[in-house]
Amino acid sequence: MRIGIKPYLVIILICMYNKLNIVLISGLIAVRLSDLKVKQTAIISKVNRTVSDNVNQPDLVASRLETLGFVPGTQVQVITKGIFGGDPILIQIGFTRFALRKVEAARIEIQEVVQGAAV
Repeated sequence: MRIGIKPYLVIILICMYNKLNIVLISGLIAVRLSDLKVKQTAIISKVNRTVSDNVNQPDLVASRLETLGFVPGTQVQVITKGIFGGDPILIQIGFTRFALRKVEAARIEIQEVVQGAAV
């Protein structure tokens, strides 16, 4: 038995997935740093701390990112991405450049100003 999938259903599913990753907030779009395109600039809104089994244990990766300068209000820019799957990502904060894995960059939420929107 062959199951046929209509192309328009695939497009709808892709659009629904993208909507889950983007949250519209009064003219600003909150996305993850791993989703930012090359040569785009954004402002960090927060560093997510993953929920672990032990609530009392601090998240060392999030703490390290904040220590390196990934703090809310800081301007970041994606310089380039890796060839195979976009991993690692070269990110610039001020005059310092960091190479982050996609998993690490996905912990950082950013806000990118929508063109034509009043801020």
